[in-house]
Amino acid sequence: MPLHHLKTLRDRLKTTRAGKTETPVTFADSHPIFEIVALGVRSGVTDGNLSSYMVRPLGTNEAVICDTGTLGHGLKLAEAKGVLDDIPIMPDSSLSRAGHVLKQSVRAYLISHAHLDHVAGLVLSSPEDTPKPIYALPQTNAILSENLFNGRVWGVMGDRGAKPHIGKYSYKDMTPGQAQTIEGSGLNITAWPLSHASTTSTAFLIQHHEQAILYLGDTQADQPDGPQNLHELWKAIAPLVQKGKLRTIIMGATYPDNQPDNALCGQLRPKDLLASLRDLGHVCGGRHHIRGLRVLVSHVKETFHDNGNPVQQIYRELQDGNDIGIHFMMAEQSARYLV
Repeated sequence: MPLHHLKTLRDRLKTTRAGKTETPVTFADSHPIFEIVALGVRSGVTDGNLSSYMVRPLGTNEAVICDTGTLGHGLKLAEAKGVLDDIPIMPDSSLSRAGHVLKQSVRAYLISHAHLDHVAGLVLSSPEDTPKPIYALPQTNAILSENLFNGRVWGVMGDRGAKPHIGKYSYKDMTPGQAQTIEGSGLNITAWPLSHASTTSTAFLIQHHEQAILYLGDTQADQPDGPQNLHELWKAIAPLVQKGKLRTIIMGATYPDNQPDNALCGQLRPKDLLASLRDLGHVCGGRHHIRGLRVLVSHVKETFHDNGNPVQQIYRELQDGNDIGIHFMMAEQSARYLV
């Protein structure tokens, strides 16, 4: 599928000939199916910009949010930049557009794992939220209900755990490799486990009319003596790649290549991400199947060290090793990607 860059419209609006404003776009394919809005994209000390992506089939009012490190704040920033302007809202309401999106457009949360940089926004926004399902692997939902929404750290917002339940969120345990339809939407989702240090993370495949987005929570590289979770994931989604139906992969590269093996904390470096994508090409039957595949790179670690720009460094290292023709894009907060 050919790729086409549109003009980069960061932090400004494009004016049409009719004098109207269009919603800002950071990247658009020639025939997009999905909209991805980056509510938060980083890891580390940037607590207002942590992993959270809204995915919506274009032309619908049905969205899901993959991880919620930054949620309400991310929606407010997106609204301020006009990124949410294409989403239909109820007229004559006292709610802001961000509030409408949270309460009406978002149909479910897909939580990859329960680390705080992936769930903090859900906790803080929950008093203002409307009832929704939380889709996750059983072990993740267990942590949310027992250790987070447990009446001690935060209110019992879910429908299980300590009593009395507030019951705003319904925990939907997913079985790896089995597709489910999200309630009140035309979206199908499938989950696969990922290895992430001492916990289990998750990859979610989001499908709409046979087209798909793949979102990966934090993951480490497959190890020779450990689970081959990435390899098994690639085997599962290879048919979509071969048919050109996988629109984009959202995946992390947390540290630059000089990060020692013993300090990765279950994350990937550019060289690890590239090696895994080469394995995807092998599983698909040749690198030609993944040439031009879009990968939106997330979860770059921010620290207090004054050692340059980690996003630029990781992008440069990805490009330097990119012998497989992957179309890498570094995720930016409040950016809108049409894929």
